[in-house]
Amino acid sequence: MTDLMKGKVAAITGSASGIGLECARTLHAEGATVVLIDRAKDRLDEICGEFGERAFPLVVDLLDGKQLSGILPRILEIAGRLDIFHANAGAYIGGPVAEGDPDAWDRMLKLNINAAFRSVHAVLPHMIAQKSGDILFTSSIAGVVPVVWEPIYTASKFAVQAFVHSTRRQVAQHGVRVGAVLPGPVVTALLDDWPKAKMEEALANGSLMQPKEVADCVLFMLSRPRNVTIRDLVILPNSVDL
Repeated sequence: MTDLMKGKVAAITGSASGIGLECARTLHAEGATVVLIDRAKDRLDEICGEFGERAFPLVVDLLDGKQLSGILPRILEIAGRLDIFHANAGAYIGGPVAEGDPDAWDRMLKLNINAAFRSVHAVLPHMIAQKSGDILFTSSIAGVVPVVWEPIYTASKFAVQAFVHSTRRQVAQHGVRVGAVLPGPVVTALLDDWPKAKMEEALANGSLMQPKEVADCVLFMLSRPRNVTIRDLVILPNSVDL
């Protein structure tokens, strides 16, 4: 490792597993102090114990607006500063619209859109005031290519992309960078509701990526010179034709 993130504090939502955990692991290994934000207290405690120094758990129910809007003072209290905020937490629902469950859609949309936007709203004034910082979203290739088998998820990620593009232009003048990493299918719990046959086929033909591959891209984005913004970074398995 090269200490690319030495002296930085990164807070990551949904970091008890999957992409969020691997991003925390990668940034921590590069010298960052990491604040892992999730509702799974026991899991966060276990991970931070594994990481050792420079790793702090922050238990937050991301669907509780009041808790989410209050994350900044809690981050500053435990880590002293904030340089990177990664709005990573999300949920996935696929399948035909006609057969869907609108109540399940509501929960996913609240997490993928409302919670993500609210969390950024909570930390952005701090970054504007300090005239530096990085806001990063875990988006999806579904945010730029409508995916026929996941229309509700696709819609949520299109919303994320619109927010990223417009917010970036608002805050660039303040030294704050905003960008998104847009992976194709990744082996995480979000794909648990994929049909078994589809999952087996994807694993067999190499059309799924591992979370670490996404985390390496996140590190690349965050380690660019301050005069450079990676607005969107798309990462796909070679066998995915999108």
